[in-house]
This record gives sequence, structure tokens and C-alpha cells, in this order.
Amino acid sequence: MKILVIGSGGREHAIVWKLSQDDRVEKIYAAPGNGGTACENKCENVNIKVNDFNALIKFVKENHIDLTVVGPEDPLSNGIVDAFEKDGLLIFGPNKAAAQMEASKAFAKDVMKNADIATADYKEFTNYDEAAAYVNKKGAPIVVKADGLAAGKGVTVAATIEEALNALKEIFVDKIFGAENNVVVIEDYMDGEEATYLAFTDGKNIIPLSVSQDHKRVYDDDKGPNTGGMGAYTPAPICDNKKMEHVTNKIAYPMIKELERRGIIYKGVIYAGLMINGDSIKVVEFNCRFGDPECQVVLSRIESGFVDALTASAKGSLDGVKVINKDMTAACVILISGGYPKDYKSGYEISGIADADKIENIKVFHAGTKADNDRILTSGGRVLCVTAISKDLKSTIDKAYEGVAKISFKDMAFRKDIGKKGLNK
Repeated sequence: MKILVIGSGGREHAIVWKLSQDDRVEKIYAAPGNGGTACENKCENVNIKVNDFNALIKFVKENHIDLTVVGPEDPLSNGIVDAFEKDGLLIFGPNKAAAQMEASKAFAKDVMKNADIATADYKEFTNYDEAAAYVNKKGAPIVVKADGLAAGKGVTVAATIEEALNALKEIFVDKIFGAENNVVVIEDYMDGEEATYLAFTDGKNIIPLSVSQDHKRVYDDDKGPNTGGMGAYTPAPICDNKKMEHVTNKIAYPMIKELERRGIIYKGVIYAGLMINGDSIKVVEFNCRFGDPECQVVLSRIESGFVDALTASAKGSLDGVKVINKDMTAACVILISGGYPKDYKSGYEISGIADADKIENIKVFHAGTKADNDRILTSGGRVLCVTAISKDLKSTIDKAYEGVAKISFKDMAFRKDIGKKGLNK
């Protein structure tokens, strides 16, 4: 098989790495890829942007690609699956209508409401004054969400009214997420711990993978602004097998059935962000792709069936496919450029990646890197994802930080408490 992976982050590097382990895969292309995919077995980077659909389709046809796997949400929400399928090309991911589950918080909330999926109460607003009046009336804590895509940074869990009003100002007045992002969803605050449920679907069948726990805030002890993710681990003790079965039957299946009722077939990855508080499980959000860094830890546990599930999902025929997980724990620590998620500088040389990769059961996935001759330089906010796998959570976390200790670059920062909540359980 020849496979094209679209994207340039740590998630896409993990997908390329997992694909390369299958003997049936002879060649992988990453568009545009990064410094890590460029060095991965069987993989070659292709300088095509993720939203250049015409160039991507042309490349797939000319190189006889058997399957395209889409990593990021942006091309999915822009209709890349629709464009490929119109040309008769096999592609993994939801079409534009289904990708609204991530691209529009308001759309996702309406689907949940009609499918009777447990989630926080909410209201939608299209102007600052009405939204601000609602916040002042409701009080804090309260959650403010930009309706459209915001690279994981469009959600503010406001501890004070002032913080909520500032988030509204950034969206409506400062337009930090773009002029087109002019709808806000304001939700009641939910107590509990967050976890991420990932599963494959073909629109009819669902194959659950595993539940992970991401760390969104930039600083230890969940302090500071939200990021795209500072680390993760799986399986998460907060969501045992019984709860995972509940999520599959009461959240995942109702979601795809409600979309089908609306004439939308959802194929690809189901990502359900959960808030778990005792026996209460509510949905925080749905995403339309593998999370990052959840993808890195979830894929690290997969023993077999990954390529089969990708292909069968794209074809709409998941029935009978099995994905087998290793009976092990995986954890990852994200290394960031100092200042992220606000202003940061790039272009610094990274040392120690090879030393970390030499440690048994460690894999360093590249996120914001670029190759410069024989050097690897920083090129983004989230730079590297040091991922480890071991028999239990404690040894896995220790191993991940052993890998972190081998790596350095100017202004490097990371959280030191990844997996702490899991250890406490």
C-alpha cells in the first residue's frame, strides 16, 4: 500500500510511525510533514499545504496512493473528504457536514440536545452586549467557547466574571479568531475531571480505542491558559471499562445516529471530550479527528488492526474489523517553546532527540520542528512529544521524563506533573 498522511504535527508523525510498522505499507508520504516524518522509515515529505486540495488530489492520482489519512481539523472542516470522494479517491475522515461536530460548537450542542446526550446547559450569542449581560447574570465560574475552529485555544474556563468578559471581548471585539468567528457558546461550568474517548466509526459501527487524559493548561496543577495539550496518558483510571461502554452506547452511538437522521454519515474518528464526576459523564466537546497529544499515546498502545480500521472506515465497512491494544500504559510530555500559547520565538537548534529515542520503549514525536541540513530546529509552539510505554503508569511517566531529560533547546519548557491525577487514583 501507498498512503498519504496530511498534516505537520505530532499527531501526524505518530500516524506515520504507526503506519510504517505494517508490512503491507510500502511507502508513506507526509504533506507537508515535519522534521520527524522526514526521518521516519518508509516516509517522504511532500511540500503541499493541507488546504491545497487540487494539488493533493493531483499528487494522489499521479503517485497511485491507495489511502489518504487526514490529521488536522482545518482541511476536514473545509471539505477535503468531499473533494477526494468526488474524484473517487479513498480518504479517512469525516466529510464537511460531519466535521461540523468540531467546526461549530453550536451545531454540536444542537446535535447533543436532540440525541439526548448529557452535556452542560448553554446559550448562543452573536454580539458582545447580550453575551456580557448573560455572564453578569449567571456569574462565575462559567465557560466561554468561540463557535468555530480556534486551534484548541477557543475555550475559556473563566474563574471570574472579568475573565469571561475579557474572553468575549477577544472574540467579538478584538476578533482574535477571525472576523468569521462571530458566534459564542456560553456554558454552565462542569465539575469533575476531563478525559478523551477515541473510537473508529464508519457511520454505523464503532470500534472504541482507549480513553486518555490530556493536560490542557500550560502550567503545573492545571494553571494558566489553555493550550493544544501539554501531555497525556492512557488508559485513564477515571474511565474504567464500564464507563467506557456507557460512553460508546450513550454518547458515541447516539451522536452518529442523530447525524444519520439528518442525512449525514460520519466516518473517521469520534473524539469525545468528557467531564467525569463520579458516575456522571457529560460531553465537553466533540472533535472530528485524533486529538494531539492523545493520538500519540493511544497509537502507542495499538498492537494490530490500525491500517485495517483506517481503510475499512473510509470504505464504510468496519464490521468485523478488530483493533488490538497492548496491555500496557502510555504517557507523553510535550516540550514547548517558552511563551507558548502566547508569543514565542522559533529557529533554535534542538539537541538530544537521538539520545532520547535510544532509550527502550521511548519515541520522540516531532510537532513544531523543521530539518535544516543535519540539524533539527524549533518551528512552533509545541515542539516535541516525548512518549513512553511501560507496564504501569508510574514507570511509564518516569520513563517519559527520563527521555525529556536528554533533550534541550533555548527557552524549552514543559509540565512536570503529567499523569499525576492518574497516579492519585
